[in-house]
Amino acid sequence: MRSKIAPFRLALGVLALTAVAGCSSSPDEGNSAAATVANIRLTKAQLSHIQLYTVVPVGYRQTVQAPGTVDFDNDQATSVMSPFTGPVTRILVALGQPVAKGQPLALVQSADYATAVGAYRKAVVTAANTRRLAAADRDLAAHNGISEREAAQAQTDAASAEADRQASLQALISMGVDRGTIARAMSGNPAAGLAGVIRAPVSGIVVEKQISPGQLLQAGSTAAFTVANLSQVWVLAQVSPSDLGSVGVGDAATIDPGNGTGPFHGTVQNIGASVDPDTRAVVARIVAPNPGGLLKKQMYVDVSIESGRIVTGLLVPVSAVLRDDENLPFVYVALPDGSFARRHVTLGYRDSRNYDVTSGLASGDRVVADGAIFLQFIQSQ
Repeated sequence: MRSKIAPFRLALGVLALTAVAGCSSSPDEGNSAAATVANIRLTKAQLSHIQLYTVVPVGYRQTVQAPGTVDFDNDQATSVMSPFTGPVTRILVALGQPVAKGQPLALVQSADYATAVGAYRKAVVTAANTRRLAAADRDLAAHNGISEREAAQAQTDAASAEADRQASLQALISMGVDRGTIARAMSGNPAAGLAGVIRAPVSGIVVEKQISPGQLLQAGSTAAFTVANLSQVWVLAQVSPSDLGSVGVGDAATIDPGNGTGPFHGTVQNIGASVDPDTRAVVARIVAPNPGGLLKKQMYVDVSIESGRIVTGLLVPVSAVLRDDENLPFVYVALPDGSFARRHVTLGYRDSRNYDVTSGLASGDRVVADGAIFLQFIQSQ
C-alpha cells in the first residue's frame, strides 16, 4: 500500500514545482506582452466608423477653474460709524432697505450733540456781537474817538469770533447735522438739540445693522450700519499656485453660483501677494456686475478665468485619449502602411474638448479622434 502512494505523492510534488516555476516567470512575460501590442488593420467598412485628426501646433488660452466666495465691493461699501456717544433711541431703517445719501438711519440721545449745538449757538451770538463792536470802533477811530490800535484789536476779535463760529458749524456738519436742524437750533427750538441723527454717508442698500435700541454708542468707534452699492460685487477666487502663471490682471472671468441664476461675468482686478495659510491658495479678486442683486455676500461660486496669455501646444480631442491596463494614457496613430499603432503620450492642460499633449506626438501625426474605443475593442479580442 505504501509503495503505491509514494510514487503518487512524488508526481504531485513535481506538478506543484512546475506550477510554481510557471507562476514566477509569468509577470515578466505578461509585461513584455503588454508592452508590445500588435498594430491594427481595418477593413474599408471598419474605416468608415473612425475619424482621424491631424496634430498641428495650435495657440490657445487656458481656462483656470477655482472656487470663490462673494463679498461686497469694498470700494463701494461704507461702514457707518456713530458720530455721537449715547444710547440709541430709535432705528429708522431695516436690513435690505435702499437709502439715499443723508437719509436718517437712527436717533441717538447724546450730550455731545446737545453740547455741539449749544457751542454753535454761542459762537454765532459772539461773532455777531464782535462784528458790531468792530464796526462801531472803526467809526470811532475815523472820528478820532479811539486809537487806531484799539480799532485794529476790535477787528482781530471779530475775525477770531467768526473763525470760532465756522469751527462750531463744521463740528455739527461732521456729526451729520443738516442745515434745517441747525436753523431750528438757532431759532431757539429746545427740541433741536436733544437727539443726534446717524445719517447715510452714501446712497445704497443697508446690508448690515449692528446696533439695537438702548445700546450705548461710542463716538467714532461704534459701527452702526453698513451701506453698500450692490450693483457691483467682488468675487474672491482661490487660485492654486500652480495656476498663477495663467492668471493675470484684466483676464475675463465667468462666475457660476450653481443655483440657476448665472452665469455672471467679471474681470480680474487684483491678484494677492501672499498665500492663504488655510487653503494654500492665492486670492484673485474679480469685479463683477450684479444685476438684480443675485450675488450675495459669502455665497459660494465656481469661477472660470480665461487666461489672457496665448500658449502653443499640440492639442488632441479628449475622445482620442484612452487608458491602458496600467492607467497610462495612449492614442491610436495612423501609420503610413495603413495600420494603427498605440502611442503612449504625456498629457498636460485639459479643457472640456482637448488635451495638450506634451510628449509622445509630433506635428503632422494623425490620431484617431472618433472611434478609438472601437479600435481598443478590436485589439482586445
